[in-house]
Amino acid sequence: MSKRFVLVVSHTGREDALLAGQEVCAQLVASGITPVMTSAELADYHQFAHSQVAPASSIDSVVVLGEDANAADLEVVMVLGGDGTILKAAEIVREAATPLLGINLGHVGFLAESERDGLSDAVARVVHRDYLVKQRLALDVRVIVDGREEFRTWALNEATIEKSASERMLEVVVEIDKRPLSSFGCDGVVMATPTGSTAYSFSAGGPVVWPSVEALLLVPLSAHALFARPLVINPNSLLAVEVMQRSSGHGVLWCDGRRTWKLPPGARVEVRKSELPVRLARFRQGPFTDRLVRKFSLPVAGWRGPEDTSDRD
Repeated sequence: MSKRFVLVVSHTGREDALLAGQEVCAQLVASGITPVMTSAELADYHQFAHSQVAPASSIDSVVVLGEDANAADLEVVMVLGGDGTILKAAEIVREAATPLLGINLGHVGFLAESERDGLSDAVARVVHRDYLVKQRLALDVRVIVDGREEFRTWALNEATIEKSASERMLEVVVEIDKRPLSSFGCDGVVMATPTGSTAYSFSAGGPVVWPSVEALLLVPLSAHALFARPLVINPNSLLAVEVMQRSSGHGVLWCDGRRTWKLPPGARVEVRKSELPVRLARFRQGPFTDRLVRKFSLPVAGWRGPEDTSDRD
């Protein structure tokens, strides 16, 4: 029987995440599965274990990603933390597209599938391969300066162009499918996926888009313009935002709040749908409506309508 590997990714700056990680590793080892961590996270766990009265022996069974196991060997990634930790995990296994299973230890945890009190059950489901895998649209992002590609990356939630100085506006021109749409001064522009529609885009006033809808979103931030509404665009379109030469300062590109690049005047950011989606592990095939209600604590008391599960996450 071939060896089974599960990557464990945690918010190692939080004690509750480290304790949860020790628990996960112990259960995986007891079930004959080898837990895997990055070398940096494993070092954090060893340091934490040495500070405890009874060090966790399960950490001694963890192997290192890239040394003892490759990303292609992984069955699933168990992520212990909030949405930021899930985005970190997505970055680690980007090329392998390993499914991500989030255990929420944060606040909203919109991308997570389970909560802390369901941790043992989550591990049992992983052991028995009792989960579904859903694909989420991701973005390919590139920066062009003076006609040359200077930077290329990707995003699960959003690519955001922001001003670099709080006292200045960023002057941009927006383009859809190689045609100019509008130019304006603004604090920035968010280009998001349906997954990111409940993240930064949502905070900026953009619409919530169901994950089953393939689309790209463009949401201006505090734009000084009559036509600066959020846009929902064909997923096969090419979106572009160019920092105009007349801008008094530089812009900054942020992708998922993790990868960044400085944008001088004249820089152009192009965004399109990636051919490589992000895969999320799910335990239930319930309506996305229920996830919205649960995560945002929306008031639905008194509803007496019929049960309807036609809209799936």
